[in-house]
Amino acid sequence: MPDDVQTAVADDGQKALRADCANCFALCCVALTLTASSDFAIDKEAGRPCPNLRDDFGCGIHTRLRAKGFPGCTVYDCFGAGQKVSQQTYGGRDWRSSPDLAAQMFQVFPVMRQLHELLWYLTEALARPEARSLHTELRRALEETERHTARPAVDFAALDVGGHRDQVAALLRRTSGLVRATAPRRTKRYRAGADLFGARLRGADLRGADLRGACLIAADLTGADLRLADLIGADLRDADLSGADLTGSLFLTQAQVNASKGDGRTTLPPALDRPAHWTAHARARPKG
Repeated sequence: MPDDVQTAVADDGQKALRADCANCFALCCVALTLTASSDFAIDKEAGRPCPNLRDDFGCGIHTRLRAKGFPGCTVYDCFGAGQKVSQQTYGGRDWRSSPDLAAQMFQVFPVMRQLHELLWYLTEALARPEARSLHTELRRALEETERHTARPAVDFAALDVGGHRDQVAALLRRTSGLVRATAPRRTKRYRAGADLFGARLRGADLRGADLRGACLIAADLTGADLRLADLIGADLRDADLSGADLTGSLFLTQAQVNASKGDGRTTLPPALDRPAHWTAHARARPKG
């Protein structure tokens, strides 16, 4: 398969791993724990519906989440696990009409989310021509992960999802090494997990940088070149990506993009959307 066709297939595959709230029974609004913070205005234990949840499983403040103190909700992405659990694992039965299934459903959902996140990364890795030597192993890992997502609900409790994640993570690290090796050599290199909180990286050449798990909270990445940079697990909360080039960056997710700031000049991988709040940030930025 030609590289450009392979990339297009991967983009479509990743877009299929995006949340479809219309076909989900608001599992993230019930199954997860919320802790009062700058991300969430309230405390909520797992299994209790958010008070903003409507009877039709919609959010009563969806268009005002940030203004109402729930920016964390705008950042969250289940990678399509919500609709998978709702429509396939449980065949369209919801936790309100089938309360006997509620506890089990809320336990299955976070496991499914982990599996779908792995599918996101593996789908992207398979589209990387630089990692062609690993494609057989990557495809095998993708197929195994897909089999896990198709398990009956009662089998999820027995799944060693942590062990499976470790196996996939090792494969993704090898993929990252092959891809980043094609980037131009730079004098400055960062190690995985680097503490770059508030770092001034305006216009920095970060092509091929290993930023896996890096703390980039509030970092100034204005105009930075992040092509071929590995961003898996990087914390981009309030990082300024205005004018940054993220095309070809590795393992970037919608949740990371939603947590950051950007503008119309920011370039993103095709599978990701430009967050609505970026427009407000661009208007607020000083000119010049």
